[in-house]
Amino acid sequence: MDFLEIMKARHSVRQYSEKKIESGKRETLTSLVKECNKESGMNIQIIFDEPKCFDSMMAHYGKFSGVENYIALVGKKDAGLDEKAGYYGEKLVLKAQELGLNTCWVAMTHGKSTAQIRRGEKLACIIALGYGTTQGTAHKNKPMEQLCNCASGMPDWFSKGMEAALLAPTAMNQQKFYVTLENGEASAKAGKGFYTKMDLGIIKYHFEAVTGRKVK
Repeated sequence: MDFLEIMKARHSVRQYSEKKIESGKRETLTSLVKECNKESGMNIQIIFDEPKCFDSMMAHYGKFSGVENYIALVGKKDAGLDEKAGYYGEKLVLKAQELGLNTCWVAMTHGKSTAQIRRGEKLACIIALGYGTTQGTAHKNKPMEQLCNCASGMPDWFSKGMEAALLAPTAMNQQKFYVTLENGEASAKAGKGFYTKMDLGIIKYHFEAVTGRKVK
């Protein structure tokens, strides 16, 4: 799996066709959801053939159409939920892209989901899923030097990681994150703004998937 190529090909898509997701692809994604839940302690759910969540005023306002499948990022209400949702949600997004599907991170512009939310849990975010009517378009990026600091030059792996981080979707394309390299280790911080902690989780997953190195 060439993560960088998949990241380059993946763009947000809001309009979906009626084509159903095949059973093999459903099984692959469902299995990955179970894996993510086991690793993270979250209660992520993937919901197929359910058009009501996106048949709402808010969804139409958000220019969504034809959405009948989605991933509900549910987890325990705590300070780390948003970052975790971003990290594991993006893992699922890139797997969906690899399978030839399209996705879109959706924070507010959806209706009521059918996800089961247990006591002490909350729905952090939803990811629309399916076959898009288009492949979407690339987002504009800030210059890399604005988003990272490398005290002693930039090693090749860090440069690749930053390339991946720049390809990460962020809320309203705000790219409010900063990655630092110190003593051979990368660490990332979120800036102020909407959903920046979720964005941070997405950034960290992109960086780690391409470099194979953990980001603090």
